[in-house]
Amino acid sequence: MSVSSINKGLEKIEVTLKWDPSPIGEPVRDLDLIAATYTRDDPHGEPDYLVHFDSRSPDGTITLNRDSRTGQGFGPDEAMTLELERLADTYARVVVGVAIQQGGGRMTFGDVANSLVEITEGYTKLAEDDFSGVPRSTAATVAEFVRSDSGAWELRGGVTGFDTEPESFVREMGRGIS
Repeated sequence: MSVSSINKGLEKIEVTLKWDPSPIGEPVRDLDLIAATYTRDDPHGEPDYLVHFDSRSPDGTITLNRDSRTGQGFGPDEAMTLELERLADTYARVVVGVAIQQGGGRMTFGDVANSLVEITEGYTKLAEDDFSGVPRSTAATVAEFVRSDSGAWELRGGVTGFDTEPESFVREMGRGIS
């Protein structure tokens, strides 16, 4: 993952994901953006809450704005907005990941054509990745946002691959980072 710089004081972030649809006759390729929030009391334990599958956070600070099940259409197939500046002080980390649904048989990032995740703040691209570094993985973390001691949010970039089902990934995605 290329990260333009370590940015401090991030406020409103958009994470977009796109990929090509399955060729005719092959199982549908369904990738999902997932965000997990972690409290200061348990920054590497169980997430306090998850945002995924056309949902939003209880406080409205993280919203999955677009959820595709096929990769068809123009522009991003999935889009998530994270209003980090509005998150309660009790939150210390937010981890964003991508999981591939496995309903049509085992599928990895190497099986998905032209996948791309982009992380932006306004018109500034903070990071992007095409998952070429994790071709045998079925899920990956794509960003970790961490609150500094001053209260400002920072991006810690890097794609980390996982070989797991989406249900297991949501339990594991925040434990191995930082």
